[in-house]
Amino acid sequence: MNEIKKELLSVMLKIRKAEEKIVEVYARDQKMRTPTHLSIGQEAVAAGLSLALLKDDQVFTGHRCHAAYLAKGGDYNGFFAELCGRATGISAGRAGSAHLTDPLAGIYSSPILGATIPVAVGAALAFEMDDKKNIVAAIFGDATVEEGIFAESVNFAVTKKLPVLFVCENNLYSTHSPLSVRQPPSPIFERVRSQEFPTEQVDGNDALKVYEALRTAIKYIRYCRMPFFVEFLTYRVREHVGPLHDFDRGYRTKEEVDEWISKCPIKRLSKQLMDERIMTSTQITAEEDKWAKAADDAYELALASPWPDVLSLTEHVY
Repeated sequence: MNEIKKELLSVMLKIRKAEEKIVEVYARDQKMRTPTHLSIGQEAVAAGLSLALLKDDQVFTGHRCHAAYLAKGGDYNGFFAELCGRATGISAGRAGSAHLTDPLAGIYSSPILGATIPVAVGAALAFEMDDKKNIVAAIFGDATVEEGIFAESVNFAVTKKLPVLFVCENNLYSTHSPLSVRQPPSPIFERVRSQEFPTEQVDGNDALKVYEALRTAIKYIRYCRMPFFVEFLTYRVREHVGPLHDFDRGYRTKEEVDEWISKCPIKRLSKQLMDERIMTSTQITAEEDKWAKAADDAYELALASPWPDVLSLTEHVY
């Protein structure tokens, strides 16, 4: 378990340092001409999921997809090149921030709310038809459960007994609308639960709890071939879309954000690792520096990479 804890920290730092680099250069350099939805503050969910899944399992996610992509094994160089619109990006500069898709890493994204959930269910059906033991994870936010396609997909997955992990990252807001004005006060995981559809709610900022909950859920899915739903309570520190803070928008306060910053999953796990003498502060700093340098190098490589050829505009068009 000590190695799992260290790996969780490493994956979260991989995500955090990549997005901190975006924060640093986005407005300053004007080289990323794509909207960016950052996951700063809620990295534990993606990290825990990546360690609980097998390599050949698939992940389908939405617009806030950086964390899931990087955690699933996504390449730093391809990531930054894609955000800069370069030909060496994972989608040859065509996808940008909110469409990160890499079949080799087993991850697929779409910014349309709820759009990847039925596709995830379809992928799980394909696994069943091919008699494969893989599972599919569908990652989405709290607002997605308000979409009709969510209920339809759950209904189909339960009826057909499909191996789908439904992962709800409940960060309390849909753009600028708080959960309290969009949904009834009962917790999401209780509202969607049924006898055939087990659900659970977990502290999404406790990386070890995230991993343990997902490992248990995935074991159930893999062997029972039935879907499972986990709601993670977490929080995005930055604005809905963009690299800035948004205390002046009138929908949340700086005090609220500061309270959640104090629950930072990276700080919590770092403290635990030091308290348990698994890692020293020097070792943790070295891990931070490693990923920060990797982000710096990948960004510079992206800027030195070629633009897509104009003739490629007609490729991959249907």
